[in-house]
Amino acid sequence: MVISALERGPRNGAEIIDDIEGYTRGWWKPSPGSIYPLLENLVQEALIQKKEDGRYELTQRARQEFGWSHSGMHTGRPQSIEDMLSEIGGYVSYFEDLAKSDKARIEPSKTKIKEIAARFAALGG
Repeated sequence: MVISALERGPRNGAEIIDDIEGYTRGWWKPSPGSIYPLLENLVQEALIQKKEDGRYELTQRARQEFGWSHSGMHTGRPQSIEDMLSEIGGYVSYFEDLAKSDKARIEPSKTKIKEIAARFAALGG
């Protein structure tokens, strides 16, 4: 999530915390005690750099490793059916976790989930 926040542009630690809270729709707000040590580790790993104004930004190495181009566009999209299925599998795992930990969050989407599952089932014959 930190990398995703920085992909949008330079941010300071407080802005990253706010971004993560927004990504999770208020479900999780990381503490400064977890974010700032992580930022320092990412600096040491040369994945981000701290600017003079105190904001962090992605390094070229991070952009290459995580698939972001100079334009900020993510270029690591799936290229094969196997890649696509792997990505879809990740989303399914996320929904499975939600079903166990916060079922109310997926309840409004059950009909859509069933529709998509039926479409996949039809592809399999």
